[in-house]
Amino acid sequence: MSNYPLGKNEADTITSKTGKKLSQITLEEVRRGNVTAEDIKISPEMLRRQGQVAKEADNPQMEANFERAAELSSVPDDVILNMYNKLRPNRSTKRELVLMAQELLEKYHAPHCAKLVLEAAEVYEKRGILL
Repeated sequence: MSNYPLGKNEADTITSKTGKKLSQITLEEVRRGNVTAEDIKISPEMLRRQGQVAKEADNPQMEANFERAAELSSVPDDVILNMYNKLRPNRSTKRELVLMAQELLEKYHAPHCAKLVLEAAEVYEKRGILL
């Protein structure tokens, strides 16, 4: 199994979305102004490494969650918030969800997330919770 927990055992190899090492993100560095909000965002690579840990622990659902999270790490926050609202029951048409999936796939290269949205659209249609 991986050197889990990664944060404790691999702090010098774990990097944030900006490339800052986990070992460089300390309270003292924050106080000095050397750590920004962007520096504490997780990188897609680290999410995939966490997914690998889940896979090694025979947890395919968690692995899939980490894969989708890695894909979403490149999606702007406002787009994610809009997606969250559209995925709530009775908030979207099937067409809107299909277009959302298409955007995830084509613009953000997030095939696993796109597949999940398409599956949601099908389930919502069967349950009668689309607009």
